[in-house]
Amino acid sequence: MVKTKQLFAGLALMTIGLGPAQANYTLNLMEGVTSISRDVYGLHMLVLWVCVFIGVAVFGTMFYSIYFHRKSRGYKASNFHESTKVEILWTIIPTVILIVLAIPATKVMLEMNDTKDSEMSIKVTGWQWKWEYEYLDSGIRFFSSLDEASNKARQLNSGIDPRTVPNYLLEVDKPLVVPVNTKIRFLFTAADVIHSWWVPQLGWKKDTIPGYINESWTSVDKAGTYRGQCTELCGRDHGFMPIVVIAMEKPDYEAWVAKQQGIAVENAAAAEKDWSQEDLIAKGESVYANNCASCHMADGAGLAGTFPSITGSSVVTGDINAQVELMLKGKGMMPAFGQMLDPVDFAAVSTFIRNGLGNSVGDSIQPTAIKSLQAAIPAVKYDDDDE
Repeated sequence: MVKTKQLFAGLALMTIGLGPAQANYTLNLMEGVTSISRDVYGLHMLVLWVCVFIGVAVFGTMFYSIYFHRKSRGYKASNFHESTKVEILWTIIPTVILIVLAIPATKVMLEMNDTKDSEMSIKVTGWQWKWEYEYLDSGIRFFSSLDEASNKARQLNSGIDPRTVPNYLLEVDKPLVVPVNTKIRFLFTAADVIHSWWVPQLGWKKDTIPGYINESWTSVDKAGTYRGQCTELCGRDHGFMPIVVIAMEKPDYEAWVAKQQGIAVENAAAAEKDWSQEDLIAKGESVYANNCASCHMADGAGLAGTFPSITGSSVVTGDINAQVELMLKGKGMMPAFGQMLDPVDFAAVSTFIRNGLGNSVGDSIQPTAIKSLQAAIPAVKYDDDDE
């Protein structure tokens, strides 16, 4: 009943010209925060009102004819078969309407794909089930995953009410940060299956396809936080790979870039030092929670018939090199973590699962060893073609 009332209220507001009624009745497209999104919205509204006018004209004529020429008023139906003039007319008019609408539609489509004169480029790679962002102009690269609070609440029998989690399933640990009023070229690809990158307020979405590169662009007008999701059914955790874009004023963005570059230097230094087993286990616990727990469960018990148990696993309690090889390359439903985790996180989670979750093998592996193994992984080649 509530949704029905909202529907009629929204339609009423639209009918009397009070806009799309987005604030309380989300029945229409949002205008967004980019020129493309506003062009798409304007095109949508143009087509909508053309359809409304045609509907009112056609059904108005029908209802008028039926009501004022009904039998009870003495009218008698005429006997005729066809009219060549009418048939020509109702063929020409829709054709003209479609041609007229095709002109602005084509203009918007061409504009959406015009990436020339971009001021910066970001490569987006879809993984099961997270996003990898690489700033090609500044050397920044990181993975963006579902935030810890949402990840814990979504677990089976977690006991956490999702309504208590802010932006449940729409928050990430590391958002994509971009400057406002800057033309940004996006390059899209995937490492495993087809994903689809979509932030509604940017006005478009783009598929990420393994082995291919698609591209698009945006320029955000207003600083703020904008959320989206993967819109391609890409696997069992499809619903848990959100997108968060934070648009900053240029001075704030430049400060963020400097900070990220500093973090990259610190991470590179951390990968070269020797870590104690205790420190690796402590760090590995959070890495496991963010990357492994959704399949192997938080306690390492696995999911019978689908995902093997970590606790007591012959792979985990056996040769550490064989375990690391499996994690690097993946197998079956298990993704390849070789390019998804940095050397420190990889070494930490490898050590944690061997000495936690009910296991007590007692050994560990250093980030320097993982770094050497990752360097041997062949780079993925792409065809620079659109979908």
